[in-house]
Amino acid sequence: MVTTDPIADYLTRIRNAIKARHRIVEIPASNIKKEITKVLFDKGYIQNYKFEDTPNHQGVIKIALKYHPITKESAIMNLKRVSTPGLRKYVGVKDMPRVLNGLGIAILSTSKGVMTDKEARTLNVGGEVLCYVY
Repeated sequence: MVTTDPIADYLTRIRNAIKARHRIVEIPASNIKKEITKVLFDKGYIQNYKFEDTPNHQGVIKIALKYHPITKESAIMNLKRVSTPGLRKYVGVKDMPRVLNGLGIAILSTSKGVMTDKEARTLNVGGEVLCYVY
């Protein structure tokens, strides 16, 4: 199956795994997905991740999802795709989005790599808004 929007597919697989209360989700790898995974891990939205090679050289990303030990609530409340292949959404440093008044993060693809809205503000760079996470 060929997906026209691999990032939307990535977010949907995580969303579905959370709904089904899975501990681990496997996603076909790509460089941009690996970078988004690293950001999610650094910001504490996922417990752990592992990049594995497969015989077809694409590889898979195994993500260990994070749940609250007592309430069993997922660390990720919502994942929302912003920029799509049909309608790209670029922002400058002046109109950087604030997700949930600073409680959530916006993941951006900038000239300096994939990062959160806060990091992009600090480095004074704009870019393409990939998704919101909260």
